[in-house]
Amino acid sequence: MVSAEALPARTVVMKFGGTSVADAERIKRAARRIVEAREEGSRVVAVLSARGKTTDELTAMAHEVSPRPDPREMDMLLSTGERISCALAAMVINDLGHEAISLTGSQAGIVTDTSHTRARILDVRATRIEAALDEGQIVLVAGFQGVSTARDVTTLGRGGSDTTAVALAAALSADVCEIYTDVAGVFSADPRVVPNARKLVQVSFEEMLEMAASGAKVLQLRAVEYARNHGVRVHCRSSFEDGPGTFVRSEEEIEETMERPLVTAVTHSREEARVTLTRLPDRPGVAGRVMTVLADAGVNVDMIIQNEPESPGAAADMSFTVPRSDLLPACEALEPLREELGIGELATDAAMAKVSLVGAGMRSHPGVAAKAFSVLGQAGVNIQMISTSPIKISCVVREEEVDAAVRELHTAFELGVGAVQPEDPRGVHRPVVSSP
Repeated sequence: MVSAEALPARTVVMKFGGTSVADAERIKRAARRIVEAREEGSRVVAVLSARGKTTDELTAMAHEVSPRPDPREMDMLLSTGERISCALAAMVINDLGHEAISLTGSQAGIVTDTSHTRARILDVRATRIEAALDEGQIVLVAGFQGVSTARDVTTLGRGGSDTTAVALAAALSADVCEIYTDVAGVFSADPRVVPNARKLVQVSFEEMLEMAASGAKVLQLRAVEYARNHGVRVHCRSSFEDGPGTFVRSEEEIEETMERPLVTAVTHSREEARVTLTRLPDRPGVAGRVMTVLADAGVNVDMIIQNEPESPGAAADMSFTVPRSDLLPACEALEPLREELGIGELATDAAMAKVSLVGAGMRSHPGVAAKAFSVLGQAGVNIQMISTSPIKISCVVREEEVDAAVRELHTAFELGVGAVQPEDPRGVHRPVVSSP
């Protein structure tokens, strides 16, 4: 074993996703990368996801024995996947001549609320990690999990290992939190849909929040929120190649180093469903009652449209979108309201998708929405619902039209590789700013 020498000043948190540890060779590759960081003088904490499709396989096992598995027991089951990855990686690191210790979420001091399968981190008590780092050990932490205030094992929801890594980086005042995935960084669109999508050198926390909320899967939304709130420097990189990826930084840092493009990226999600309530009573408190029922059921509502009644006191229709995985619980929660409020029909459509334009440059450039809607219209894409923020425009479209919508918008706003000039003297790519 390598003995601990003078404590290095730099602390790095490295997170490896499921594809990065999918098999023995990939675990060995990740372990070597962790060791390289340690040998460069850094104190290293690595957060690992479950291997490959392990979480899906565990979920399938649960449904083999129960139609509706108990949430507490699901957390007990699902948390095992990340523990396997950590133990295996620790074995490799030990064989490479360094001392490693693997910890569960609870052993690492990650304290959550009591919401099973989608818990939120309340505190990180990293004293055990700090002690191990002081002894020169490499610490491997099982991602996606923690221990609740009721002392139960909890999990953080899909992509929760990202949040684990960012939370640990904040607690340890780490210099950087590196997120290793099977892609080279954050792109201007999904490269599987747009082959000439451009890797972004850097994005702001605000842009990354909107991108994550709109379907970009490189970082979990809650991880971005946590990083922004705690000032954690995030670097999204490839597990399979060297070189820089995409840095996620504060708006002030971006403004100081880079000209802002009008639109930064086009994102999409195929996991949308629409719910429509017809003949909703037009009186104060009804919309609040509907949303309260959904919130109590743990359903996240995205876009909402309510039409204006034809006359005072007449009934109205309300449509809103929810994640497709929340469609059944949403319907179950709303069904009792039909009789209580005298609602007409509860109609659903699970074949919906969402395409979004994201870019801080939109704040100061009018005409983006007009151009986007015109482009989609010319492509024959029918917009079903719209929502906006100062730096985002989202449209709900039919699922079968989303790929065409992404490609047309990406081309119209000149976001491809050909729209980037060579690096300037400061080493920063300067996107060509499209006219609105």
